[in-house]
Amino acid sequence: MTEAPMRRLRYAEGPTTEVSRVIAASPADLWEHVTDINLSAKFSTEFQGAEWLDGATEPALGARFRGSNEHPAVGSWQVECTIVEYEPERAVGWAVQDPDDPAARWRFTLEAVDGGTRVTQWCQLGPGRSGLTPAIKRLPEREHDIIERRLGEHAANMERNLDGLAGLVEAR
Repeated sequence: MTEAPMRRLRYAEGPTTEVSRVIAASPADLWEHVTDINLSAKFSTEFQGAEWLDGATEPALGARFRGSNEHPAVGSWQVECTIVEYEPERAVGWAVQDPDDPAARWRFTLEAVDGGTRVTQWCQLGPGRSGLTPAIKRLPEREHDIIERRLGEHAANMERNLDGLAGLVEAR
Protein backbone atom coordinates (compact mmCIF):
# COMPACT_ATOMS: atom_id res chain seq x y z
CA MET A 1 0.00 0.00 0.00
CA THR A 2 1.37 3.42 -0.96
CA GLU A 3 1.19 6.30 1.47
CA ALA A 4 -0.57 9.40 0.26
CA PRO A 5 1.75 12.40 -0.05
CA MET A 6 1.67 14.72 2.93
CA ARG A 7 -0.32 17.88 2.29
CA ARG A 8 1.92 20.94 2.55
CA LEU A 9 0.73 23.58 5.01
CA ARG A 10 0.15 27.00 3.51
CA TYR A 11 -0.39 30.07 5.67
CA ALA A 12 -2.87 31.65 3.23
CA GLU A 13 -5.11 28.57 3.67
CA GLY A 14 -5.52 29.15 7.42
CA PRO A 15 -3.96 26.00 8.92
CA THR A 16 -5.44 24.90 12.25
CA THR A 17 -4.73 22.86 15.34
CA GLU A 18 -6.89 21.87 18.28
CA VAL A 19 -6.70 20.02 21.56
CA SER A 20 -9.63 18.39 23.39
CA ARG A 21 -10.09 16.92 26.82
CA VAL A 22 -13.05 15.67 28.85
CA ILE A 23 -13.11 17.50 32.17
CA ALA A 24 -15.27 16.29 35.06
CA ALA A 25 -17.38 19.44 35.31
CA SER A 26 -20.48 20.88 33.70
CA PRO A 27 -20.37 23.44 30.88
CA ALA A 28 -21.78 25.98 33.36
CA ASP A 29 -18.89 25.32 35.78
CA LEU A 30 -16.33 25.68 33.01
CA TRP A 31 -17.84 28.72 31.30
CA GLU A 32 -16.52 31.28 33.78
CA HIS A 33 -13.01 29.93 33.23
CA VAL A 34 -12.94 29.69 29.42
CA THR A 35 -14.35 33.21 29.16
CA ASP A 36 -11.64 34.60 31.45
CA ILE A 37 -9.26 36.31 29.02
CA ASN A 38 -6.42 35.63 31.47
CA LEU A 39 -6.98 31.89 31.88
CA SER A 40 -4.22 30.93 29.46
CA ALA A 41 -1.74 33.31 31.12
CA LYS A 42 -1.81 30.99 34.14
CA PHE A 43 -0.50 28.03 32.11
CA SER A 44 0.93 29.11 28.75
CA THR A 45 4.63 29.61 28.14
CA GLU A 46 3.82 32.42 25.68
CA PHE A 47 0.63 34.27 26.57
CA GLN A 48 1.36 36.70 29.41
CA GLY A 49 -2.07 38.24 30.04
CA ALA A 50 -4.75 40.54 28.67
CA GLU A 51 -6.83 43.59 29.47
CA TRP A 52 -10.25 44.60 28.22
CA LEU A 53 -10.51 47.63 25.93
CA ASP A 54 -13.17 50.26 25.23
CA GLY A 55 -14.81 49.88 28.65
CA ALA A 56 -15.57 46.16 28.23
CA THR A 57 -15.33 44.04 31.38
CA GLU A 58 -16.40 40.66 30.04
CA PRO A 59 -16.74 38.81 26.75
CA ALA A 60 -19.55 39.65 24.34
CA LEU A 61 -19.73 39.80 20.57
CA GLY A 62 -17.59 42.71 19.44
CA ALA A 63 -15.83 43.19 22.80
CA ARG A 64 -12.12 43.87 22.43
CA PHE A 65 -9.04 43.12 24.51
CA ARG A 66 -5.29 43.55 24.26
CA GLY A 67 -3.13 40.49 24.86
CA SER A 68 0.56 40.42 25.75
CA ASN A 69 2.81 37.64 24.53
CA GLU A 70 6.43 36.62 24.80
CA HIS A 71 8.46 34.12 22.78
CA PRO A 72 12.20 33.42 23.03
CA ALA A 73 12.67 33.72 19.25
CA VAL A 74 10.90 37.06 18.77
CA GLY A 75 10.64 38.79 22.13
CA SER A 76 7.52 40.49 23.48
CA TRP A 77 4.53 41.90 21.60
CA GLN A 78 0.92 42.90 22.06
CA VAL A 79 -2.10 42.24 19.88
CA GLU A 80 -5.64 43.52 19.90
CA CYS A 81 -8.37 40.90 19.70
CA THR A 82 -12.11 41.00 19.07
CA ILE A 83 -14.69 38.50 20.33
CA VAL A 84 -16.25 37.12 17.13
CA GLU A 85 -18.09 34.10 18.54
CA TYR A 86 -20.08 33.99 21.75
CA GLU A 87 -22.61 31.30 22.68
CA PRO A 88 -22.99 31.06 26.48
CA GLU A 89 -21.85 27.73 27.92
CA ARG A 90 -21.02 26.54 24.41
CA ALA A 91 -18.36 28.63 22.59
CA VAL A 92 -16.23 31.74 22.80
CA GLY A 93 -13.85 32.78 20.04
CA TRP A 94 -11.76 35.77 19.11
CA ALA A 95 -9.89 37.13 16.11
CA VAL A 96 -6.39 38.55 16.47
CA GLN A 97 -5.90 42.00 14.92
CA ASP A 98 -8.35 42.58 12.04
CA PRO A 99 -11.50 40.44 12.51
CA ASP A 100 -12.04 40.48 8.72
CA ASP A 101 -8.47 39.35 7.93
CA PRO A 102 -7.15 37.95 11.22
CA ALA A 103 -3.58 37.10 12.05
CA ALA A 104 -5.11 34.18 13.96
CA ARG A 105 -8.39 32.98 15.40
CA TRP A 106 -8.81 31.21 18.74
CA ARG A 107 -11.81 29.41 20.23
CA PHE A 108 -12.91 27.37 23.22
CA THR A 109 -15.91 25.07 22.77
CA LEU A 110 -17.77 23.12 25.44
CA GLU A 111 -19.83 19.98 24.81
CA ALA A 112 -21.59 18.03 27.56
CA VAL A 113 -20.61 14.34 27.39
CA ASP A 114 -20.69 11.34 29.71
CA GLY A 115 -18.27 12.08 32.53
CA GLY A 116 -18.33 15.86 32.18
CA THR A 117 -17.62 18.28 29.36
CA ARG A 118 -15.43 17.95 26.29
CA VAL A 119 -13.43 21.18 26.17
CA THR A 120 -11.72 21.97 22.89
CA GLN A 121 -9.28 24.79 22.33
CA TRP A 122 -8.76 25.54 18.64
CA CYS A 123 -6.48 27.90 16.74
CA GLN A 124 -6.24 28.97 13.11
CA LEU A 125 -3.22 30.80 11.74
CA GLY A 126 -3.83 33.58 9.25
CA PRO A 127 -4.73 34.43 6.69
CA GLY A 128 -3.90 38.02 7.73
CA ARG A 129 -0.38 39.26 8.35
CA SER A 130 1.25 38.00 11.55
CA GLY A 131 4.66 37.45 13.09
CA LEU A 132 5.08 34.43 10.81
CA THR A 133 4.72 36.51 7.65
CA PRO A 134 8.33 37.86 7.59
CA ALA A 135 9.78 34.39 8.25
CA ILE A 136 7.73 32.85 5.45
CA LYS A 137 8.69 35.68 3.06
CA ARG A 138 12.36 35.23 3.94
CA LEU A 139 12.24 31.42 3.62
CA PRO A 140 9.31 30.51 1.34
CA GLU A 141 10.69 27.01 0.75
CA ARG A 142 10.36 26.39 4.53
CA GLU A 143 6.75 27.65 4.84
CA HIS A 144 5.40 24.21 5.75
CA ASP A 145 8.07 23.68 8.42
CA ILE A 146 7.56 27.16 9.91
CA ILE A 147 3.80 26.62 10.16
CA GLU A 148 4.13 23.08 11.48
CA ARG A 149 6.48 24.24 14.23
CA ARG A 150 4.21 27.14 15.20
CA LEU A 151 1.12 24.94 15.31
CA GLY A 152 3.08 22.50 17.48
CA GLU A 153 3.97 25.29 19.92
CA HIS A 154 0.33 26.35 20.09
CA ALA A 155 -0.86 22.75 20.61
CA ALA A 156 1.61 22.28 23.47
CA ASN A 157 0.35 25.45 25.17
CA MET A 158 -3.27 24.42 24.59
CA GLU A 159 -2.49 21.09 26.32
CA ARG A 160 -1.10 23.07 29.26
CA ASN A 161 -4.23 25.24 29.29
CA LEU A 162 -6.60 22.28 29.38
CA ASP A 163 -4.52 20.47 32.01
CA GLY A 164 -4.55 23.64 34.11
CA LEU A 165 -8.27 24.18 33.57
CA ALA A 166 -8.97 20.61 34.67
CA GLY A 167 -6.89 21.18 37.78
CA LEU A 168 -8.84 24.34 38.62
CA VAL A 169 -12.31 22.81 38.38
CA GLU A 170 -11.71 19.18 39.33
CA ALA A 171 -9.97 20.20 42.57
CA ARG A 172 -13.16 21.83 43.88
